Amino acid sequence: MTDAPLTAIADVLRDALGPCLGSSALVIFTEDCTGRPQKKAGRDSIISRVSIDELDSLRAALDGEDPWLGAAMIAGQERPVLAMKYLPSRALLVVTDPVDAGAAQGADDAGRNIVKYLWHLAARRIQEKVADAPPSYLLESRAASAERLRVTSELVDQHATTLETVAAALRSTALDDASSRATATDLVAKALVRLRTQSDRTTDLVEEPVAKAFERLREDLLPLTRFSGVDVQFIEPPLNGRALPGEVAHAARAIVRGLLLAMMDQPEVRRVRAQWDCDGENLLISVRDDGGGTLSVEAPSMGRLDRRVQALDGKMQVEVMPGWGADVSVTLPLDAPQATPADVSAWKLGGRELEVLQHLAAGQRNRSIAGALNISENTVKFHVGNIFRKMGVSSRTEAIALATSYGVR
Repeated sequence: MTDAPLTAIADVLRDALGPCLGSSALVIFTEDCTGRPQKKAGRDSIISRVSIDELDSLRAALDGEDPWLGAAMIAGQERPVLAMKYLPSRALLVVTDPVDAGAAQGADDAGRNIVKYLWHLAARRIQEKVADAPPSYLLESRAASAERLRVTSELVDQHATTLETVAAALRSTALDDASSRATATDLVAKALVRLRTQSDRTTDLVEEPVAKAFERLREDLLPLTRFSGVDVQFIEPPLNGRALPGEVAHAARAIVRGLLLAMMDQPEVRRVRAQWDCDGENLLISVRDDGGGTLSVEAPSMGRLDRRVQALDGKMQVEVMPGWGADVSVTLPLDAPQATPADVSAWKLGGRELEVLQHLAAGQRNRSIAGALNISENTVKFHVGNIFRKMGVSSRTEAIALATSYGVR
């Protein structure tokens, strides 16, 4: 499992759990991967329909019980599920139609411990892989985030318009039965609120207000700073700073955490100051200590942090002053770099398939593609199916994100 790529980690975990815990499907919900917060394996009728809203609601309902066994709404219907959380990252594991789940819930301590151990191992591995992600993964993740937000926004606008029209009709004085209109209007109003909440939830996964991201950093580091004996000062960013893309917010917290650990590891350090700022185009990070200037730029931990910064097309500058301490400045661009066209020959797409993919990447639907290429909509569907198979993806969003990351336009 430790060597499994992110795209296959759900399949590997489901196979590993098989001897202890059978299932119809397995879903991992993790906000570490902002572009694809769901990792899924199992029955297609479940994994193709499960939603972030369902997973988020289930996680909120666990109330500290871990593992949790019961009935929950997954993929549009109520099913028996086993759910487990991973507190360090708030990741959630959901197993539908669990077989022999009693062992995982506590009747068999050995079985429960194996299930929990394997789940925690997978959740930690996801964190590590995201932390060491190459630029291509981060670019693809950003593209997937943007595409999901675009699709969700379109759906919200469409359904909101429909519901608002229904509400206006029901409020009309030309209709009879005032109590019926009032009840229907109330139901529609609640549906609108839920729809907007779901849209906001999706946006939260893609972007995070800079002040909120910084506050989360401070909360994460509270245990470390409380017992370290080092005075850690946090200089907050402006409240009206530009929201951070999810990948940038997550990386920034990891970078500051790593810098604090490296600086606290020096002798004679008594104070460290961490500051964020935003100039509208970049997140500016400054971490400074008052030690003797012994921070080693060549240390493996500093090298890992520098690679993390470079993966986001950022820059890290380290100034070490003997007798005066160290000052590290990091600049992380908020916008993804423009992708340059890459070699897509490995997908072995035909000429017409490549044309269809280019239209897909431009956000066009099947009907529009058919009209632009003067072919039938069924032919477009046939090409899209072949494209998915050759690219190794299972959805339109994944195909668009991967194509965008390769510079397909």
